[in-house]
Amino acid sequence: MASSLDGLYCGPAPVPDALWTRWNLDPWLLVMLAVLALVFARNGRGLAAVGVLAIAFVSPLCALSSALFAARVAHHVLLVAVAAPLLALAWPARRGGGSLPLAFAVSTAILWFWHAPPAYDRALAHMGLYWVMQFTLLLSALWFWRAVFAPRPPVEGILFIVAGFAQMGMLGALLTFAPDPLYAAHMTAPFDWGLTPLGDQRLGGLLMWVPAGLPYAVAAGLLARRGWAGLRGAAA
Repeated sequence: MASSLDGLYCGPAPVPDALWTRWNLDPWLLVMLAVLALVFARNGRGLAAVGVLAIAFVSPLCALSSALFAARVAHHVLLVAVAAPLLALAWPARRGGGSLPLAFAVSTAILWFWHAPPAYDRALAHMGLYWVMQFTLLLSALWFWRAVFAPRPPVEGILFIVAGFAQMGMLGALLTFAPDPLYAAHMTAPFDWGLTPLGDQRLGGLLMWVPAGLPYAVAAGLLARRGWAGLRGAAA
């Protein structure tokens, strides 16, 4: 069964046997990633972020996200919880990093907005809206993570990291326990992968609810370590 949204950037939904042939070699995308790699050529965290973006947009995960909502969730988690904090560490805020509560509120609103079924389905059916979705998710998350890692009491940053994962987990829980499939974009292709649309949606919700917490835990540990190092330095 093919997706009806053949205009999606990552192409029509693939069948399992063809997945590993579906690398995205869009020249404009490759140029942008190459420029980012040059910008961060001497920064390991920045290069790691470029690698994560390549996984999201170049690897077959891009095509798979046309078929499965769960793959789209993995794609979005890579953007907001892996690439964005790596970019924030590679390009740190020099001072306060702006208002952390505001950055949290905006990034949360954008994440929830794009997972509302009408907005999600429209973004997957329209090339321009697709890229608005990607850039707003990534840039709002980058703002949030730069504010989190900015010079401020580590406890404040940790509290907002916990809040960031809590709101994502809440969204994941809502999707997991929804009684019906919500996304028209994924009403047919999941059957090719041995899933029902509702099963695919629940799998995506679980990914957002549980495994997505790992990068948030790593970031909280990093801030806790930074705070402990500061306390030791002050006591020395």
